[in-house]
Amino acid sequence: MSIDTVLAFVGESRLGGRIPTEAVRDSATRPSGSDGPGQRSALSRIVASPAARLPIAAALALLIGALLKLTYEPWADPLWFGALVITGAPVTWKTLRGMFAGHFASDVVAMLAIVTAIVLRQPVSGLVIVLMQTGGELLERYAEGRASRAVRELEAAAPRIGHRVSPDGVTDIAVDAIAAGDVLLVRPGEMLPADGVVTDGDAHVDTARITGEPIPLHVTAGVTVQSGAVNLDRAFTYKATAAAKESLYARVVEMVRTAQAVKSPIQRLADQYAVWFTPVTILACIAAWFGAHDPLRVLAVLVVATPCPLILATPVAIIGGINAAARRQVVVRTGAALELIGSVDVAVFDKTGTLTIGHPEVAEVIAGGTYSSDQLLALVASIEDRSSHVLARPTVAAAKARTLTVPVARDVVETAGRGVRGTTDGHDVAVGAHRYIAEQYPAAADAVTALRDAGDGLRAFVAIDGVAVGTIVYADVTRRGLVPFFARLKSLGVARTVLLSGDHQRNVSALAASLGITEAYGDLLPDDKVLRVGELRRAGHRVLMTGDGTNDAPALAAATVGIALAANGGGVTAEAADIVILTDDLSRVADVIEIGARATAIAKQSIGWGLGLSAAAMLVAAAGFIPPTFGALLQEVIDVAVILNALRAGRAAGAPV
Repeated sequence: MSIDTVLAFVGESRLGGRIPTEAVRDSATRPSGSDGPGQRSALSRIVASPAARLPIAAALALLIGALLKLTYEPWADPLWFGALVITGAPVTWKTLRGMFAGHFASDVVAMLAIVTAIVLRQPVSGLVIVLMQTGGELLERYAEGRASRAVRELEAAAPRIGHRVSPDGVTDIAVDAIAAGDVLLVRPGEMLPADGVVTDGDAHVDTARITGEPIPLHVTAGVTVQSGAVNLDRAFTYKATAAAKESLYARVVEMVRTAQAVKSPIQRLADQYAVWFTPVTILACIAAWFGAHDPLRVLAVLVVATPCPLILATPVAIIGGINAAARRQVVVRTGAALELIGSVDVAVFDKTGTLTIGHPEVAEVIAGGTYSSDQLLALVASIEDRSSHVLARPTVAAAKARTLTVPVARDVVETAGRGVRGTTDGHDVAVGAHRYIAEQYPAAADAVTALRDAGDGLRAFVAIDGVAVGTIVYADVTRRGLVPFFARLKSLGVARTVLLSGDHQRNVSALAASLGITEAYGDLLPDDKVLRVGELRRAGHRVLMTGDGTNDAPALAAATVGIALAANGGGVTAEAADIVILTDDLSRVADVIEIGARATAIAKQSIGWGLGLSAAAMLVAAAGFIPPTFGALLQEVIDVAVILNALRAGRAAGAPV
C-alpha cells in the first residue's frame, strides 16, 4: 500500500500521537522544579511535608522564646525546654534506630548533645542543634523526586496512539498494542512510537531527542528509524521492528528512572569526621568518669563536645557556595552535589549543544559564475525568508549578520523537505537538495552533481536563472573559548576529559583533537553514553557529565555529578541533573567546580579547627578544669568562630581559602 493510498484512507489529519507544539514549548521553558499547572511546587510540598515539622517547630520556639525573654521572661525558659523535649525526642529515637542498624555518623554526636542539653537544662543550645540537624535533613528531602519528575516529563511527551496500516485502511491503536511487524503511519508533527524501517514515503525527522544532533535526518524506504524521533514534514509509513515498550525511547525513560536508584550512597563530609570524633567523645567521657567518678565532668565533656562544627560548618559553607554559584546563574540542587563536584577527576561532555551551539549556521557560501558570495547569499535569503525549512532561518540570519540588502521575493513555491523556488530582484532562484535543483532545471543536472561531488557535509545547492551557481555550507559551530576552558579544567585537577556524542566518529574525533580532549566516542545512543559513564565510575573515578539534550538525561543521572546547560529551558535534562546552568556559557562549569572545591576546603578547615578546639577542651574538661556552664559558653565561642570561617565560602571563587 503506497503512502498516497494510506493518506486517502485517512482523510483529515487527527491528533493521534501528535505532540502539540504548545506542550513541547511548555516542557522546554517550564522552570526546573515546576510541576505544571494545578500542582504544587517541590518547595511547597517539602514545607508542607511531615519532615518540615521539627525544624519549623524548633525555629518558632527559638523565636517566640526570644520575644518572651524581652516581654515576660519567666515563660521563656519553660517554653524553650518543653520545645526541646518535644522536638529532640524524635531526633534521639531516629538516631538510636540508626545505631541499632549499624549507622554511626554525625547524628550520634548530635543526639548526645541534645540529651546533654536536656539534662543540663540548656534548651537554647539544644534547640539550635535540633534545628541544624533536622533542617539539614529537610534540605536533602528537597532534592528527592527529581528523577521521578524527569520520568513523568519524558512519559508525557511520548505518543499515546499509533496508526496501524492494514489492507482495510488505517486504525488508531494504543501504543502499547504495537507489535513487531506492524506497519505504522506517521503524520507530520508526530513522534515515532516504536523502532522500525521506513517502507514508503520521503520525509525529514528530528532525532535530537535520541542522538542530540540538530540536523534533521532524511528518511526514505529502507532507512532505519527509532522511537522518539519526530516527523517534521511529510507523512510516511514504516514497519515496526520492536514493540513500543522495547524501543529506544522507552529505554531512555527507563534509564532515567533507574539511574538515580543505582547510584552508590556517598559518605558526606560531616560523617567522615564523625567516624573518629564520636568514639573520641565517648572515650573522653569514659576517662572523665573513671578519673573522678564525677557525673559533672562527663556532662562538661559532652557540652564542649557538642558537634556544632560538624553540624554547622558544612551546611554554612555549602550554602555559601550555592549562593556564590547562583550569582553566576548556576543552580545547585543539593549540597552533596557541591561537595562532590570539587573533587571530580573526569569530565564527560556531550558535543551538540554543549561544545557546539546546537543548531546549524551558515559556515561558508561558495559562489560561482558572475556572482559574489554576498550577492548569492542575499538572493537565497530573499527566497528562504518565505520558507519554513529548518535551514531557512540561519540563512536569513547570515545575510543580516553581513548587513546585506535582501530584496523581497514573490511567487515563492516550496516543496516540503526538498527545496524552494521563487522570483527575486529579476532572477529566478531555486535552493535545495541537488536532486531538487536537477528536477527543476534538467539542463543544470550535471553542474549541480559536480557541486555535490566537490564537497561533503550539510549543504544547499543554488541555481539562478536555470544555472547551478553555488553552494551554501552549514555546520554546527563550536563555542568560543573552549581551548582556555579545557586548560582551566586541567588546572582544577580534571586531567581526563571525554567526549560522547551521537554524531559520526569522524566528526567527534576531529573536534576532540582540536580542543585537546583526551578521549572521544561517536555514533552513540543514550544507553551507550550511560555505559561509558558507568565504566568510568566503576573504575573508581568521580565523573562529571555535562549535556543539554533529552538524549543526555540518562547519563546525567548516572554520573557522580550531572550538569545541564538549560539556557533555553532544559526540560527533562534539567530535571535529571544535579546542577543546572541557566546561561549559555560553558565556562560556568569550571566556575562551579572551583566554587565546590573552595566551599569543601573551607568546610574541612572549619571542621578541623572546630573539632581540634573541642578535642582540646574535652581533655581539659575531663581533667576537671572546665565546669559544665563555662564549657557551654566555651563551645558557643568555638561555634561562632566556625560559622564565621565557613561564611567565607560565599565570597567570590579564587579568594584565598
